[in-house]
Amino acid sequence: MRSESDTLYHSNLKSLPLIAKGKIRDIYNIDDQYMLIVTSDRISAFDVVLPDPIPGKGSVLMAVANFWFDRCKDIIPNHLTDIAVKDVIWHEDELAGLESRSMVVRKLQALPIEAVIRGYLIGSGWQEYQVSGSVCGIRLPQGLQQAEKLPTPIFTPASKAAVGAHDENIDFSKTVDRIGLDLAEQVRDISLKLYTQAAAHALKKNIIIADTKFEFGIDENNQLVLIDEVLTPDSSRFWPMASYKPGTNPPSFDKQYVRDYLEKSGWNKKAPGPRLPDTVIQNTARKYTEARNRLIT
Repeated sequence: MRSESDTLYHSNLKSLPLIAKGKIRDIYNIDDQYMLIVTSDRISAFDVVLPDPIPGKGSVLMAVANFWFDRCKDIIPNHLTDIAVKDVIWHEDELAGLESRSMVVRKLQALPIEAVIRGYLIGSGWQEYQVSGSVCGIRLPQGLQQAEKLPTPIFTPASKAAVGAHDENIDFSKTVDRIGLDLAEQVRDISLKLYTQAAAHALKKNIIIADTKFEFGIDENNQLVLIDEVLTPDSSRFWPMASYKPGTNPPSFDKQYVRDYLEKSGWNKKAPGPRLPDTVIQNTARKYTEARNRLIT
């Protein structure tokens, strides 16, 4: 499971049955109530998992997600448990290297949408705005520049796609069609609150959270629960405040650096993904690490 560089591309546990492999996470069954999530060092771009891992990325994502889960627990409960990874993996050779990148979570019914919050006009939102003047059905003021801060953060959900397929931006009415009005309003309002509070904290650390996505599940009492990851460099755009300038595509602490490289590579954005140069791999690892260090210290 581990290379000499302590990089994990695929986990291969024998002590627990595998439920599924996502783009980044491997999920194992513990019992009827709990499962183990292992965060690998895989990286995806344009919904394709790339063949090269980013050393240490999984541990960085876990540290950042756990930081935010703790800060956000007064807003909404999350799927974390107090069960230690060492209590569910009995083989020492399998446990080695996994504790910093794994968590035991509750099994919940995941909602079929991603709750995307945009505070700045970038990415697919910027592309849509240039054509229609709106993002996911939300009309925006005329004359906004690329990367400009929006008057207020907006909720722009997306449908969740299987590995290898593309997520689709949807408007609020389609969200209601999928999960119902009451739940859609809860997801929207809580997501905006989470983003607003997190963005304020990040600004104190000289980081702009341009946008992010949240995922939610429903527990046995039909209560909304925050799941998956939260406000990590994989699920968010983090910009250094010092180099932010509207009208440009700002440098970032997240995988946008990899996306930018791939946009210029000539790749057709279809599987299989291309190999990454060592410089891109190492620079990406440094960006993830710096985001962690700035945010949680």
